[in-house]
Amino acid sequence: MNLLALQQMKARGEKIAVLTSYDASFAALSDKAGVEVLLVGDSLGMTIQGHHSTLPVSLRDMEYHTRCVANGVQNAFIITDMPFGSYQKTPEQAFENAALLMAAGAQMVKIEGGTIMRDTVRFLVERGIPVCGHLGLTPQSVHQLGGYRVQGRDEDAARQLLQDAKALADAGAGMLVLEMVPAALAATISQSVTIPVIGIGAGKDCDGQVLVIQDMLGIYAGKSPRFVRNFMQDASSIEQAIMHYVTAVKDQSFPAPEHSFE
Repeated sequence: MNLLALQQMKARGEKIAVLTSYDASFAALSDKAGVEVLLVGDSLGMTIQGHHSTLPVSLRDMEYHTRCVANGVQNAFIITDMPFGSYQKTPEQAFENAALLMAAGAQMVKIEGGTIMRDTVRFLVERGIPVCGHLGLTPQSVHQLGGYRVQGRDEDAARQLLQDAKALADAGAGMLVLEMVPAALAATISQSVTIPVIGIGAGKDCDGQVLVIQDMLGIYAGKSPRFVRNFMQDASSIEQAIMHYVTAVKDQSFPAPEHSFE
C-alpha cells in the first residue's frame, strides 16, 4: 500500500480502512486483516500511557512506537502523528522532527491545524515528506477548543473548515483526517478536495474511516465517544473483530447514523 494506491481508491469510490497501532503484534494482526493504513497516533498517550490527553506524548515516544509498528507491517501504509510542540514553531523544526519519524518507519506524518499550517505542509512536501492534515476536533488543542466538542456546526466555522481543507490540499497535503465534524460538512469537504479524507465521527461519506483500536475492541478503560462501535461484541477473536471493522467500512454499514453528528 502506498499513497498513490490510496488516492486511486478514492477515485474509484472504494472506502479506506484505517486503525491506530502502537506495537508490532497488533500491527501485524491489523495488516493481515486487511487494514490499509495504520496510524501511529499520539492517542497512545491515553491508551498506552494512561494520560488524560495527548499533550504529554514526546517525539521520542512517537519514534519508538513507529519503529515497533514498522517491524510488524508488510503491506499497510504507516502514518505517524507529530506530537504537540514538535512542528508548530517553524517549518525547519517540523522538518527535523518529521525526518526522525520517517527514518523510524513512517511513510507519512500527520499534523493538526488548518490554514496556519499551510507553509509548514508545503515546506515538508517539497523536501520529500508526505503530510496528512487533521481538522475539526484537534486533540492537541483540546484546551483551546473547550473540550472534546463537535466542530463546524455554525456557518462561519463550517466555511473555515472547508477553506482550511482546501488550503492544506493546495499546499501539498496527501491526506486529511476530519474528527467530530457534522456529516454533511464532512461530505462537502471530501467532495471538494482530490486527496483522501478519513473520518472519525464525521459520517459515512468520507473516503475512509479511522478508529482507535482499543475503542473498536472495547478495551479502553475511559468513556467511549459516540462515534465508536465495539466490534468485539460479535467476534470470536481480535483478528475477526478487525476483519469485521474492515468489512463494515467497505460496505458503509459503519459508521451508522448513531455514530455521526448533525
